[in-house]
Amino acid sequence: MKDDRRADTVGPLLLGVRHHGPGSARAVRAVLEEARPDAVLIEGPPEADALVPLAAEEDMRPPVALLAHAVDEPGRSAFWPLAEFSPEWVALRWAVEHKVPARFIDLPATHTLAWEDDEDPEPGAGDDVRVDPLGTLAEAAGYDDAERWWEDVVEHRGVGEGDAMASFTALEEAMTALREEYGNGGHRRDLVREAHMRLRIRAARREFEDGVAVVCGAWHVPALRRKATVAADRALLKGLPRVKTDMTWVPWTHRRLSRTSGYGAGIDSPGWYGHLFGAPDRPVERWLTKVAGLLRAEDRTVSSAHVIEAVRLAETLAVLRGRPLPGLSETTDAVRAVMCEGSDVPLALVHDRLVVGDALGEVPTTAPAVPLQRDLARIQRRLRLSPEAGERELELDLRKETDAERGRLLHRLRLLGIGWGEPAAARGGTGTFRETWRLRWEPELSVRVAEAGVWGTTVLAAATAKAEADAVGARGLAEVTGLAEHCLLAALPEALPTVMRILTDRAALDTDVGHLAQALPALVRSLRYGDVRGTDTAVLAEVAAGLAERVFVGLPPACAALDADAADGMRRHVDAVHGAMGLLGDAPAPGHGKLRARWQSVLRTLSARDTVPGVIRGRSVRLLLDDGELAQDEAARLMGLVLSPGTPPADAAAWIEGFVGGGSGGGLLLVHDERLLGLVDTWLTDVPAEAFTDVLPLLRRTFSAYEPGVRRTLGELVRRGPGTRGSAATALSGTPGFAPDPDTARADAVLPVLRLLLGPDGDDGGARDEPAEVTA
Repeated sequence: MKDDRRADTVGPLLLGVRHHGPGSARAVRAVLEEARPDAVLIEGPPEADALVPLAAEEDMRPPVALLAHAVDEPGRSAFWPLAEFSPEWVALRWAVEHKVPARFIDLPATHTLAWEDDEDPEPGAGDDVRVDPLGTLAEAAGYDDAERWWEDVVEHRGVGEGDAMASFTALEEAMTALREEYGNGGHRRDLVREAHMRLRIRAARREFEDGVAVVCGAWHVPALRRKATVAADRALLKGLPRVKTDMTWVPWTHRRLSRTSGYGAGIDSPGWYGHLFGAPDRPVERWLTKVAGLLRAEDRTVSSAHVIEAVRLAETLAVLRGRPLPGLSETTDAVRAVMCEGSDVPLALVHDRLVVGDALGEVPTTAPAVPLQRDLARIQRRLRLSPEAGERELELDLRKETDAERGRLLHRLRLLGIGWGEPAAARGGTGTFRETWRLRWEPELSVRVAEAGVWGTTVLAAATAKAEADAVGARGLAEVTGLAEHCLLAALPEALPTVMRILTDRAALDTDVGHLAQALPALVRSLRYGDVRGTDTAVLAEVAAGLAERVFVGLPPACAALDADAADGMRRHVDAVHGAMGLLGDAPAPGHGKLRARWQSVLRTLSARDTVPGVIRGRSVRLLLDDGELAQDEAARLMGLVLSPGTPPADAAAWIEGFVGGGSGGGLLLVHDERLLGLVDTWLTDVPAEAFTDVLPLLRRTFSAYEPGVRRTLGELVRRGPGTRGSAATALSGTPGFAPDPDTARADAVLPVLRLLLGPDGDDGGARDEPAEVTA
């Protein structure tokens, strides 16, 4: 009892801070150096006490975060981020360096995570409006920006000159007035959190007497200073929900510091705050020099004179605005006016790269982790594929073993829901041995890794189990075919038999032609591109051929009597099947003949049936024309029949949409075949006025999809009026830049470039006279 009375009469050293505030961080370091406490208590989950020694490791580099997640439900998680300029990190590092015990005193994560979905954990809590303490104080001081107020009263004042506790004393007085006015300020869980903090402080003071320093949010200081009985505090904590939790350190980023975190705090300019904390002197000059370096790296002309003038302008703006020193707003205005010439485009780059930043922290390999995380880290080191906060593109050549393993890893992670990489369009070609990925590591992916740990202890085992489970639970045939493709891309041979068995069963039972048409392209891609990865696709070939045959049989009846929306959807299915047949080539059909010939027969059937919607008939004619199975004269004859006066205008417009629309290159076809353009032009001018408004939206959609240059050329041809309805050469003879016959002299001019591209001949070192086959 004697110790308890002493603990209640002598207060601890309470350091109220702003989370992620560099000014608070400098002040905390100065006070700790002066006071030399025997123990440091920090706002944070007590489960992290065992992780404190890791802060002393050489490979621990902020920004980092404490990650707590429920053992049975890893997706339920919470983060407590710490940057180099966070007061909590400064206090933690000081304690570790001086071999002083450091402990976390906030409410345990076992309760915090259990409360995740609880809207009102406090019995009888009211509907108070949530108060922003800094915003309220800034408004009282006449500021309309809390960040500016904080910079003026904290960041721009010297630390260590005079009383190191002065800023903490002033903040405590201000927060005390706010708590008296607003109570808990709408932060309904704070009463419970603060009760736990008081209990932990009492326990520390019994152990270390008065040598205790507490680093916490300034909002909590008045509540921690307030007298409260042990029984009252324990009563608030009684009956709290709890879940079993694990905790570890994970890397964090500056960009994520701008979001609300476990502290309920976020900052708009972590890069700027990091600079203020790290700059030894003249922060404005150093900052503008850093901005100049960034702009120069982006090939913008920025000289030393620009930096000097920007510093002068920032200082002048600070004087005019009554600020003690230039802040972020002054430096930003100076950069815009002097270095960016008034443009916000390069200024946006400065904000993204410097004001916010993409710094990614590191944690020691000894930090606790689920087995899957350890296996992923091992693979990343072996493949030299380290996570990065910034977005970057990764070009892979699958003929190289290392690149092939990288591709398999990224595909397996996508299958597990860990979106580290997203496939991107290749810039270097369309060969089957190339892959392009866009990589960006987000801190939340650590949670996804923990969630995926339920599927296995290694990336391969987890991806295999996940693929099998997804196949069993798939709701549609297209999902199963997509999984088969993923299994081949990710090299999951143990999962493929299960997926193929389910795929065969689903394909045999599914009678919806749309579903079959959706599923076929993924199967064909797997069959076409599986060889480059050395996988056995014999089973896929059988399933793909059987699926294609069922599409051929069911497609013509399925295309009859469709409304406009259904017809457009079926047209997309026809396009997808046609693309798949192009990849399959001359593969044999299940019965006899070739799949490609069978498909062309289906297209002829679709093009000739009056019960098939016009958009599908037009597209079938166009696909046959592109494949060389239909002469241009025959295509023109079919179009002429459709555009005859006996055909309803809406049906004719739908046929045109199918023939020259939908991104099929139909615009160029009209440019180079004036017979077709003349047919469309004549039909359009003869459409009755009462029907024109009905067909206009469809025609507008058709022609608006063309490239601007194609639309412009078509407009010129229509403006001049149709010429003779002959060949393309005759039709274009009057067009500038075209002649009746090919210009052989201009064609020969390209031969030297072709010789350079194709390389020297293997026998005599001369240039090839004949074009060589170039394969990707």
